[in-house]
Amino acid sequence: MDLSLRPLDVVAIGAYLLVMLGVGWISARRSASAEHYFVGHRDFPGWLIGLSMLGSIISSTTFLALPAAAYVLDWRQLTINLMVPLVAVIAIVIFIPFFRRGGLTSAFEYLGDRFGPGARLYGTLSFIVLQLIRLAQVLFLLALPMQFITGASLEAVIVGAGIFVGLYTIAGGMETVVWADAVQAAVKIFGGVLCLICLLRLLPGGFAQVVEVGSAHGKFSLGSFDWDLTQRTFWTVAMLGVLNWLNIYSGEQTIIQRYVSARSTWEARKATMLFSSVAVPVWTMFFFIGTALFVFFIIRPDPAVAGLQPDQMLPYFVLTHVPAGLAGIVIAAVLSAAMSAIDSGVNSIATVTVVDLVKPYLARNRTDRFYLQTARVTTAVAISLAVVGALVFTRLEKESMNDVSLIVFSVLGGAITGVYMVGFFTRRVDAFSVNAALVGAILLNLYLGLGVVGVLPDAWRLGVHSYWVGAIVNLAFVVVAYAISLFRAPSRRDLTGLTVWTMSPSRTAAPARQP
Repeated sequence: MDLSLRPLDVVAIGAYLLVMLGVGWISARRSASAEHYFVGHRDFPGWLIGLSMLGSIISSTTFLALPAAAYVLDWRQLTINLMVPLVAVIAIVIFIPFFRRGGLTSAFEYLGDRFGPGARLYGTLSFIVLQLIRLAQVLFLLALPMQFITGASLEAVIVGAGIFVGLYTIAGGMETVVWADAVQAAVKIFGGVLCLICLLRLLPGGFAQVVEVGSAHGKFSLGSFDWDLTQRTFWTVAMLGVLNWLNIYSGEQTIIQRYVSARSTWEARKATMLFSSVAVPVWTMFFFIGTALFVFFIIRPDPAVAGLQPDQMLPYFVLTHVPAGLAGIVIAAVLSAAMSAIDSGVNSIATVTVVDLVKPYLARNRTDRFYLQTARVTTAVAISLAVVGALVFTRLEKESMNDVSLIVFSVLGGAITGVYMVGFFTRRVDAFSVNAALVGAILLNLYLGLGVVGVLPDAWRLGVHSYWVGAIVNLAFVVVAYAISLFRAPSRRDLTGLTVWTMSPSRTAAPARQP
């Protein structure tokens, strides 16, 4: 079967790519300082920041891996995203004022202010490693449909995609990211809706048939409600969702950068409300698309799908069943899903590298131009490392990339969420308590991680599902840090603006720090 693009598809994709290059070129002309490269002019409106957050979070993991997860299994992984509204309330009320205080640029500046350089470095390095893995996953998923289209190898597509993203991201910085991600969010949602409409139109029974056949095969299940720590039950996935979104809203640099880039605290809160209210229906739509694909290939069997990876199911359907022109729009949406995650990710890596590593420790008191050039070089290096990681993913056995993402976050996420929680919600826990507890948490994380990958003998393993690793590590950290603090004299350090008990409203709109 011919899987090549038709002329109208090429036009649609070409128009999208030209728009992205235009956004990068215009923004690059305005990025004359390191401060602007990291946070723009700190005057973005809430609606724009909200769309940008949506564009950043809805990556190719959403566009390809969520339908794949529903196609292979059921809807239990949607439970993670159903936790968003719960955690968003905490973010709107508590987290956003913390990061708006003092004109912060990086999420980890807060950890430095609260607990000193040890916690700041731990958070920074953990974020960079996890973000690079996430970007590698995104690039790999992007390569799957593009391989169908071009006939090129996965490796060639990954390298080419990395180069293109670099063309519009490296020079422009945060202003490019915000505007590009907002455009890409709209393209992704439109592309998803087109996919769903085409699927339902091609099924004789439409929506009702998806529900009927999907239900008969257990495709809408949210998992078992038994309390079993060794399985992906509803409670296991819900716990992972709470931890995941606490981490994103309280310490994910790509989100914190948007908090501090907004025009005001109210605009940052409005952006979070917009994102949280739109994201859940969008994620649900992509799970429904996966179930509809499953039903479609039962009703209309196709021998070719037997040789496809789960993450290739949606691209295959688009290229074989979606009309010319519309298929190009959907492929553009897949491209935008990857690009928005990559541009946000590499910009956030550049930001924390300069703000949390280079400026305070590696190259102090340099010129603004030096820090701006360092940020651009770091962006290029981050894209290169993501390309290398994506090439590694082409050789891994996996159920779906969404499952890989969840395991990576849980096993490698460390105790960073716990560090933020004791920072926000306690006054007693000090730097010594945190640093001592982090040593224990890292050792515990290493032990559990070795068990997950099968290095340890069965008798030595704890026997919990990999999704529980992050929760156990963070809970252990919080308990140990607070327990240590009970044996220490209360700190006399001024914590004004650093905990929920000492937050001063007047400090939430302080002027920006000098980069």
